[in-house]
Amino acid sequence: MPTPTPAPSPLSILLPTAAAPASGDATPKPAVSCTFDDLHQCAHAMADYANHALLRLVERIPQLVLAVLVLLFALWCARFAGRRLHLLHLRSRNPYMDGLVRTVVRTAIILVGVLIALDLLGLTAVVGAVLGSAGVVGLVLGFAFRDIAENYIAGILLSVRRPFEPGDSVNIDGREGKVISVTSRATVLITFDGNHLQMPNSLVFKSVILNYSRNPKRRFDFTVAIDATQSIRKSETLAMAAIAGVEGVLEDPAPSWLVVEHGSAGIVLRFLAWIDQRESDLGKTRSEAIRQTKAAFAKAGIEAPRTIQYIARLPDDRAAPPVEPDHNGGTDTSVNRDIDDQLAAARADANGQNLLQPGAHAP
Repeated sequence: MPTPTPAPSPLSILLPTAAAPASGDATPKPAVSCTFDDLHQCAHAMADYANHALLRLVERIPQLVLAVLVLLFALWCARFAGRRLHLLHLRSRNPYMDGLVRTVVRTAIILVGVLIALDLLGLTAVVGAVLGSAGVVGLVLGFAFRDIAENYIAGILLSVRRPFEPGDSVNIDGREGKVISVTSRATVLITFDGNHLQMPNSLVFKSVILNYSRNPKRRFDFTVAIDATQSIRKSETLAMAAIAGVEGVLEDPAPSWLVVEHGSAGIVLRFLAWIDQRESDLGKTRSEAIRQTKAAFAKAGIEAPRTIQYIARLPDDRAAPPVEPDHNGGTDTSVNRDIDDQLAAARADANGQNLLQPGAHAP
């Protein structure tokens, strides 16, 4: 069966080649001219090709128009959804998370519109190839920018969990300061020295966070050493009166005290009191309490431990005067219940999120 001869293209008709060279001639001679029939045949082929392309375009015009309408509708829906998602801001009070949600929703709507438009045009194979390439590229970029992705995800989780609010005093990984903001890469603090401190979100998420501002009530303490010959009860009474008179010290919980150490070198007393951080500064109140206690001790003649030992020679043997004993009556040694009410209130606000409670569920 003879092999069919392929149809000549317009270019081959316009540029015909010369006949095969003779056996002795190695270089073929190009054609120098074409006949009128060749030109007519080429023009006819080009017209057929143009007509066929035009017919295909006309046949696809409805699909193209529909695909464009789908894209425009997807863009309008994405813009409409982005504007209407401000209601989520009223619930979460988190601009960072709200912006992320709006971006994700808009991108998802636009991607769905693009996929539908490509499917209408019959380009599903192209869609599969693009998605496969995007998956491979995403995997490579994930390994290359692992730290950036980790900080970004940690920032989202911190924004959802909200272990602190802007302006809270915190201690994160041994670094203290007030929270300024949480960005996509770092948590920004301002230290108590006035310096800006940026900590990677991944480090913040993995570290132990101590939030001083979550509970408005905060306790301070300080120690005072007195001479071993001084009365503990008298010292305690003077110190409690002095601390209670400091502006900002709360009456409930009331100031308290402990004997930390007792020896020949002296007695160490520890005093504790509470303040409301919304109304008083911890450092200033503590400093004033120490000053008032020191002034009360100095006025009453209560001395600090002597660093030099004095040896006195008695002229004769006399009976030592009786030492006035401290009154032990009324000493409170019960369990400290100062923060029980605050703990109960915090547990009540957990709303079932505490995994240590029966029936609690993980968020």
